[in-house]
Amino acid sequence: MTSTREEVLDRLSSLRLHQRHGRRAPHKPLLVLLALGRLSETGSSELPWSEAETRLGELIAEFGPVSKTARAQSVAYPFTHLRSDGVWALNHDVRMDLVGPLRARNVVGRLADPIEMALRKDPALLRAAARTLVESHFPPSIAPDVLTAAGLDPDDILHTPGAAAAAVRQRDASWRLAVLQAWDRQCAFCGYDGQLLSASVGVEAAHVRWWAFDGPDSLDNGLALCVLHHKLFDFGALGLDPDLRIHVSTAFTARTSVGRTVYDLHGRMLKPRPGTPVPAADHVSWHRREVFKGEPLNA
Repeated sequence: MTSTREEVLDRLSSLRLHQRHGRRAPHKPLLVLLALGRLSETGSSELPWSEAETRLGELIAEFGPVSKTARAQSVAYPFTHLRSDGVWALNHDVRMDLVGPLRARNVVGRLADPIEMALRKDPALLRAAARTLVESHFPPSIAPDVLTAAGLDPDDILHTPGAAAAAVRQRDASWRLAVLQAWDRQCAFCGYDGQLLSASVGVEAAHVRWWAFDGPDSLDNGLALCVLHHKLFDFGALGLDPDLRIHVSTAFTARTSVGRTVYDLHGRMLKPRPGTPVPAADHVSWHRREVFKGEPLNA
C-alpha cells in the first residue's frame, strides 16, 4: 500500500529525535536524506550498514554537534531506532544500538515500502521531503552543503517551486535589514563592507541560535557576517566566548596565506556601534554547545 503525499511529509517531518540535555540530534534526518539521495540516484533507498557506517558517520561528524560517542555507535542509533518512526526497515531484526550484529550480518536498511513507493512515483514529493528535512534542521547557509553530502542536488531541492512545506513559525521580514543596519552593514568579525551601488554585497544577517532551533528574529540573536564567516560560523569553525571574543576552532585548518587569515580572528572582541544589542548570553551558549566544533585555538 502506498502512502499519500500528506502522510509521507507528516511522518518525515515528525521524526522522534533523541534529546539529551536539550542538544540537537540531526542523526535521523541525515539518515533519511542519505536514503533519499540513494533513491534519487539508483531508484532504491537500500543502504547497507557497511556503507552507512562510513557515509552517515561522516555526515554526523560534519553537520552534527560535537560528541564523545564513537562514530559507529552514533550511526547505529539512527540506523536501528528509525524503525520506531514507521519510516525505516531492516532486512534482519537487530536490537537497538548494537553495532556488532549490524556488521556481522551485513544488515541493509531502507525506507519503508509505502513511503518508498510514494516517493518513487512522485519525484516532486521526494524534493519536498528533502527540503522539509534540511530546512527543519539546518540554517540556509549550510543547507546546500548538507544536501550535496547526502547525494542530492541542492538547486533541484531548494529552488523547485512548491517543494517546500509551510513554515510552522512566521519569519520577521524586516529582521535581515535591521541586523545589517545595526552592524553598520559590515561583517562583525572582519569588517568587510562591500557595496554595489546602494546594496550590500556579500554581507548577510546570521542567526546565532539557529532559526530551526527556536532562534528568534531579534537583534540580540543576530550578527552581520560576510558570506565566508557566516558559513564558518554555522559550520562551527568560528564561535564566540561568553565575553564576546571570537574563537577559531582547532578543527579548522588552512594552508595558504589567504586561508590562514581566519586564524587572525581568534581572540578579537566584537565591536558593535553604540546602542547595538550584542548577542544574548543564552544564544551564545547554545551556539557554543550545539555548533562550535572541538576546542578553541590557544591564545
